[in-house]
Amino acid sequence: MASNEGFLTEEQREMLKIATQNAEILSSSPKSPTPKSPTSLVSENHIKVPAGGKAPTAGIAVRHVRRSHSGKSVRVKKDGGGGKGTWGKLLDTDGQSHIDQNDPNYDSGEEPYQLVGSTVCDPLDEYKKAVVSIIEEYFSTGDVELAASDLRELGSSEYHPYFVKRLVSIAMDRHDKEKEMASVLLSALYADVISSAQISQGFLILLDSADDLAVDILDAVDILALFIARAVVDDILPPVFLTRAKKTLLESSKGFQVIQTAEKSYLSAPHHAELVERRWGGSTHITVEEVKKKIAELLREYVESGDTPEACRCIRELGVSFFHHEVVKRALVLAMEIRTAEPLILKLLKEAAEEGLISTSQMVKGFARLAESLDDLALDIPAAKTLFQSLVPRAIAEGWLDASFLKSSGENGEVGDKDDEKVRRYKEEVVTIIHEYFLSDDIPELIRNLEDLGAPKFNPIFLKKLITLAMDRKNREKEMASVLLSALHFEIFSTEDIVNGFVMLLESAEDTALDILDASNELAYFLARAVIDDVLAPLNLEEIGSRLASNCSGSETVHMARSLIAARHAGERILRCWGGGTGWAVEDAKDKILKLLEEYESGGVVSEACQCIRDLGMPFFNHEVVKKALVMAMEKKNDRMLDLLQECFSEGLITINQMTKGFTRIKDGLDDLALDIPNAGEKFNFYVEYAKKKGWLLLSFASSADASLTPAAAS
Repeated sequence: MASNEGFLTEEQREMLKIATQNAEILSSSPKSPTPKSPTSLVSENHIKVPAGGKAPTAGIAVRHVRRSHSGKSVRVKKDGGGGKGTWGKLLDTDGQSHIDQNDPNYDSGEEPYQLVGSTVCDPLDEYKKAVVSIIEEYFSTGDVELAASDLRELGSSEYHPYFVKRLVSIAMDRHDKEKEMASVLLSALYADVISSAQISQGFLILLDSADDLAVDILDAVDILALFIARAVVDDILPPVFLTRAKKTLLESSKGFQVIQTAEKSYLSAPHHAELVERRWGGSTHITVEEVKKKIAELLREYVESGDTPEACRCIRELGVSFFHHEVVKRALVLAMEIRTAEPLILKLLKEAAEEGLISTSQMVKGFARLAESLDDLALDIPAAKTLFQSLVPRAIAEGWLDASFLKSSGENGEVGDKDDEKVRRYKEEVVTIIHEYFLSDDIPELIRNLEDLGAPKFNPIFLKKLITLAMDRKNREKEMASVLLSALHFEIFSTEDIVNGFVMLLESAEDTALDILDASNELAYFLARAVIDDVLAPLNLEEIGSRLASNCSGSETVHMARSLIAARHAGERILRCWGGGTGWAVEDAKDKILKLLEEYESGGVVSEACQCIRDLGMPFFNHEVVKKALVMAMEKKNDRMLDLLQECFSEGLITINQMTKGFTRIKDGLDDLALDIPNAGEKFNFYVEYAKKKGWLLLSFASSADASLTPAAAS
């Protein structure tokens, strides 16, 4: 029974059986080498039995030994690779495998491949890198249109706030030229490429990172404050942005310091618009105020000449295609002011749109800006809303205004009382807010609280509650209520809100009188004061009266308010009716007006005189400037005062409403004036015609020929 394999244990026999089966399988393969004997497989599996017949102990490994064809022992290489005279690895071929790409049977799928590691890209990071190249190229070329086009092509509009941040932060660390260019580019991109909300968000991000910017840029606070002030002056940031931004910042942060610097050092400074626009050496092209003046001039000339091609050429030569919305807005306002000019204005806008001179987006933006300011415009042009509503469908029908404008402006702010629970809760909140205001006299805090409530549709309810509570208090609270009303109208209340609020008050006047004996008289003074403060226009009283029953107590109150306004020296009397507020300063204001006019008449500069008028801080009293300027022009026989009035009107410092009021006061006192200036009537007629020609007065304004009945009617 002896064999060269010796005696096998049961375990080794089992392994030999498995090896034999594997050999049979390998022998059937066409690519397999010459089949091996079971014994050789056993030897490859490290099974060795000593010649003495004793089997080795299970689990003890033996050395890797393979017999060559020559009978010599050859140490086996790792993984079974052969040495000299061995068969090599199990699946080795005689030659090296080579893939030939020129082989007709070549398959690219057989090529060896490697897994290449790749990092996942953040879209925001990619956007930030891309905009840096756009900004750098813009600073090199100054090409606004190219920068706008590149930003549009980049896409990812949801990241535009980061473009604002990147543009400003890069410019902050450059020269004044780049700072000015950055401001010009933001104005150009506003609304067309970057929305108003995105610009606001971009500046908020800048304010949040002001502490980091200050580490690298020593005067970062001042520079960023100037950028924000410039954005407000350029009408791409609303003034209320400053108030809202404060609420999101810590008082100890650099961002908070930026807001304070913008408010105190720039936006409240004398001539702040000119100061801010020229701080970096003037615009790279032309300042916003200069553009506005040029647009106003070319439109006036166009109305006089009717030369449409020339007007289009002038618009094109301005070279501010991103600001054409201002052309649209001013043209529409002019069409409302001068009714006979409407066909010409519409013809100009239509041709400018058809030529591609004014883009679709600029046309829509111009209409949208006018729609937003209709409440203020109604103070000077009572029929503004009606006229605007008639112009829009006509422009859409003729094809030069996109119909999308109607969708964007389709919301209305009608106040409803559908949800009694919401109204009740709102009333409770505002009563607390009003009581706090009467204690603190803090108008900005009250405005913040109102904005936090987030219910602008209930603004008329707030007005009604404010005046009702004030009427049951002392004169101090009444004066505070009127001052607050002026502030709210400037900040967050529309004229429609205030009209609706007074209508609600007057509708419930009889009920109010049960608790407040003198309610009708007090309400009349509140109405009259609102007109004197330019919160309401005189024609708004007619609108309010038309919405009330003819025989009710509210109608009598409106009639009483008209009588108060028509009386001599109505402004001074109404301002002082509650003994304080701005009323105490009326005499001082008159003296200051007289002195500034005398200084101007003796050789002063127009811009300085305008600034002095602005510094008075009494826009509701600018009719006194008009009156005294006209009287001085008559006395001195010097028409230089007309240049001052023209400048004030061009800058929007004196409105048509205030101009009309000033001329009316001269007209009412012509008889007395004629005692000192014999030709006063003749001079006044000349001034009226001049003012109508320049657009200061409506064409319907009656001259002194109709004035003889006015004093009698007033008395």
